[in-house]
Amino acid sequence: MSLRNKVTLVGYTGKEVETMNFDNGTLKASVSLATSDYYTNAKGEKVEETQWHSLMAFGKTAEIFQKYVTKGKEIAVEGKLTYRSYDDKDGVKRYITEIRVDEILLLGSK
Repeated sequence: MSLRNKVTLVGYTGKEVETMNFDNGTLKASVSLATSDYYTNAKGEKVEETQWHSLMAFGKTAEIFQKYVTKGKEIAVEGKLTYRSYDDKDGVKRYITEIRVDEILLLGSK
């Protein structure tokens, strides 16, 4: 077990899970996850700060996403950070950071 590239997040999904089947039979699931932190500003007001994360999962983990995860579902995930780039329609290089999920825990009520 390596701790070199490990991410653990707990949050709420922001949309329905999108799935894709590859020619080799592998299933990929993608969804966005919102995590929130809270702090008190200089005026003493409680402020919520939300970060959005792109999640992707493959194989059996993707099947769990497909069957049990819906928009607004609270989940905990563990995985690793991945980076990729692509050229958009205007030829501009775009960079994407995603979390490749290895484990998922379904939280909250059914």
